[in-house]
Amino acid sequence: MTAGRGIVHSEMPSPHGTQKGLQLWVNLSSKYKMMEPKYQEISSKNIAETTKDGIKVRVIAGEALGTKSPIYTRTPTMYLDFTLDPGTHLQQPIPKPWNAFIYILEGEGIFGQSKSSASAHHLLLLGHGDGLEAWNKSTKLLRFILVGGEPLDEPLVQFGPFVMNTQEEIDQIIEDFENYTNGFEKARHWRSESGLSLDF
Repeated sequence: MTAGRGIVHSEMPSPHGTQKGLQLWVNLSSKYKMMEPKYQEISSKNIAETTKDGIKVRVIAGEALGTKSPIYTRTPTMYLDFTLDPGTHLQQPIPKPWNAFIYILEGEGIFGQSKSSASAHHLLLLGHGDGLEAWNKSTKLLRFILVGGEPLDEPLVQFGPFVMNTQEEIDQIIEDFENYTNGFEKARHWRSESGLSLDF
């Protein structure tokens, strides 16, 4: 979803029971902040995926192992879901100026030139220009996401879900939201169908 000048939406898990999910927010450049909102949806079965030498990657955004995601991101971004079999080694390039991190979902691995060991539910920030090297030297699967993006050299002011470049812009967007103007006109009568079906 590209929020642009504003979008009102509902995010609800469909099945009952415990759900696990990851959400990534990516800042837009000031020149795109007031663009028309856009939405792209891709089901799990249609996420680009490839396997090579014991490494599986689901390419949510960006490119890996010769496979490219059909999802377009206004800010150049990679969002890769890797699963490494025991004994495998991964080398994944990352554009030099980009910021990047990994978040480990399961297992334990060794990462980067410093060969740091990390296990599930830990996050590692990556250095610029290093790319990613990862080893699974354990007897279990290693699964992690790699997220990277082109940095913006712009001021940032945030209030709740609103992200702009100045306090004045934040004040204006909150006023627009509260008055259903400048992109929020349809929000006045919008109700979440998924939210209505929940039992509270």
